[in-house]
Amino acid sequence: MNTAVLVGRVGRDAEIKYFESGKVKANFSIAVNRWDPKTKSEVADWFNIDVWDKLAEFAGEYVKKGVQVAVDGRIGQNKWTDKATGNERENFLIIASSIRLLGSKRDIEQDQI
Repeated sequence: MNTAVLVGRVGRDAEIKYFESGKVKANFSIAVNRWDPKTKSEVADWFNIDVWDKLAEFAGEYVKKGVQVAVDGRIGQNKWTDKATGNERENFLIIASSIRLLGSKRDIEQDQI
């Protein structure tokens, strides 16, 4: 089973891309804090999030830097060849199926000011 559930703060406003096919994609990042026993402090793990279609349009309007969100989705993988080196590269991201804004509408509006 490939399931991811994350709660964190948005690191940058969602960026929207419109495709000729009519599809819409938004991308943003979130920081999820975890306890590091070595440093005895919280550290942030960063995750890139992709969302599609109506959820992407929602993200473009409401997912702003600093807002706390809960993201449900699956782990995806991108593979490509680096044009400069010819090396095969890959990265992982979360492909969201739902986004919940955590906090009040007033909090979100204040983040946009």
